[in-house]
Amino acid sequence: MSTPATTLPVHAMLVLGTRPEAIKLAPVARAMAAGPQFEPVVVTTGQHREMLHQMLGMLGVDVRIALDVMRTRQQLSDLTARLVRELGTVLREQRPDLVVVQGDTTTALAGALAAFYEKIPVAHVEAGLRTGVIDNPFPEELNRSLIGRIARWHFAPTPAAARHLTDEGVPDEQVFTTGNTVIDNLLWVLAEGNGTSAFRTDAKRILVTLHRRENQGERMRGMGRALTRLARRGDVEIVLPLHKSPAVREALLPELEGQQGVELVEPLGYLDFAATLAECDLVLTDSGGIQEEAPSLAKPSLVLRTTTERPEAVEAGAARLVGTDPDAIVTWAERLLDDPAEYRRMATAGNPFGDGEAARRILGQLAEDFAADVPVGLTASGPYSTA
Repeated sequence: MSTPATTLPVHAMLVLGTRPEAIKLAPVARAMAAGPQFEPVVVTTGQHREMLHQMLGMLGVDVRIALDVMRTRQQLSDLTARLVRELGTVLREQRPDLVVVQGDTTTALAGALAAFYEKIPVAHVEAGLRTGVIDNPFPEELNRSLIGRIARWHFAPTPAAARHLTDEGVPDEQVFTTGNTVIDNLLWVLAEGNGTSAFRTDAKRILVTLHRRENQGERMRGMGRALTRLARRGDVEIVLPLHKSPAVREALLPELEGQQGVELVEPLGYLDFAATLAECDLVLTDSGGIQEEAPSLAKPSLVLRTTTERPEAVEAGAARLVGTDPDAIVTWAERLLDDPAEYRRMATAGNPFGDGEAARRILGQLAEDFAADVPVGLTASGPYSTA
């Protein structure tokens, strides 16, 4: 059974819970609010409550509904159950024409699943990322694969991500290569020019972000020891915004607190983070989004993971997957710090993730499908098969 075409404006619910989701959905929310074709309702789940509230107003995102789902050290099963239940209630009250989710968080999976239960079509922004290893990263690889079985629109950031989806059986007509909305937002934020860098010296500047669940514990303690070795060179300034996760802090603080050359700071607001990224010389990260942002600013990145769902940066030469071994981290960081030719090769590799027009392409496709005689609900083929 198919739902008929919807008369514009489209009542669109955007579900987000983490800071990366806010960053990447902000361009979509702003564009929807600026025109007559959509009526956006932004729902936050509070998965990154403190970090989220630092930035949403600054990004021009008007939050209509704010949930409170987080509990201290709650299990993923408890978080997922609470999210699906509370989002289901919101969906029944609001009855949107469309639900938009982003990426691969527990919020994104729960938003897609709750929408499916209410028979509301789902648009997935940043679709098609895959490592091919179901528990690495955990639980993101499974989350995004499951969303791929639910979504009606798959907005892939790159051609490689789009191929992952079609290889999995998603119909070609439901997959759209748009670029990544993180580039839209980075360019918007830098144009605002209101951020303050966390770097304080003229030393070689290294920006570090660490939080990945599979790296917590001994792996992350080893990363902390690697950063200590780099700091002891005496010619670097390392800035590390500490994630709010107690597990991250328990791993890193004993290794790094009080270490000369290492600045441990609280999570930066997005304007300040963008300014800090723009001023750094080198990025060390186990995060996802910064792998996309750094090439736009000609910043080489060392990815402190064993897999990445963003191989385009590695293939382009803008990033290198160095793993989690402390010796390897130090070796590759020092190579870039000390070898101008190697540094220049990575810094000039370019950005494969987009041109800042992803949100425009996403809205254009959604508006076209809702305005035309195109079924946008439960279809007879693809992920929404009712056979």
